[in-house]
Amino acid sequence: MGPLTALLLATPIFGFALAPPQLDGLPQAAMPVAAQVESSVNLDVQTDGDDGVGSATGAAPTAAGPADQAVYVQQLRKRAKLAKIHRTLGIATWAATALATVSGTIQYRNLYGGGKLEDTPCVQGDATFGQKQCYGSPLVHAIPGFVAGGLYFSTMGLQLAMPDPDHASVGDSKFAKTLRTHKILRWVHLTGMVTQMVLGIVMANPKIGLDRANDYDTLQTLARVHLASGYMTLGALTWAGTIMLL
Repeated sequence: MGPLTALLLATPIFGFALAPPQLDGLPQAAMPVAAQVESSVNLDVQTDGDDGVGSATGAAPTAAGPADQAVYVQQLRKRAKLAKIHRTLGIATWAATALATVSGTIQYRNLYGGGKLEDTPCVQGDATFGQKQCYGSPLVHAIPGFVAGGLYFSTMGLQLAMPDPDHASVGDSKFAKTLRTHKILRWVHLTGMVTQMVLGIVMANPKIGLDRANDYDTLQTLARVHLASGYMTLGALTWAGTIMLL
């Protein structure tokens, strides 16, 4: 068979575009390394910042060697795994914080509502959930408060452990800007959570030196700050979670 005949027969198969045949039928080992990286990661999972996985829509840098690309894929997989747990704990943290805020509002009304000590529901015999809420450990508020704190710092620990090989918060994309807002809000609810815990421990322990009989005005002021920080924390958590879920 002459060269011209061979060219004419091959033209219907390959065309004149000089494009190689499709690689669908080739084994994975014959595929380019970058393509193997893309195929080893779930490309349907979008970048989700602190609540998701790093973007896998772009393959690892082509200049990197196989070892670097393997680390890149491993980091994406670790982020995806931790992201699922992080999101679940984040929702649980929000729910516990909301419950602690509601119970804290009731606690504030019982002990400090009405202005003066003699006008408070506890003294008037009109305490919500009964007069037992007026003395001893405020368990109705303390239990959800400590649960919220434990979940919060567990969630934060997972977030800090998440690798971010794609630097998802860098850039001018809508998601990058959203993620930066999410990270800024982290400092707001962290400040609120720590403030609540410190003030709550101080107010709930007369042995520290404050009691309602002798230091009512001081405790009332601390209680107001404590309650305000609770609403601030809940608001920041709600905002931070909502923008990542939408």
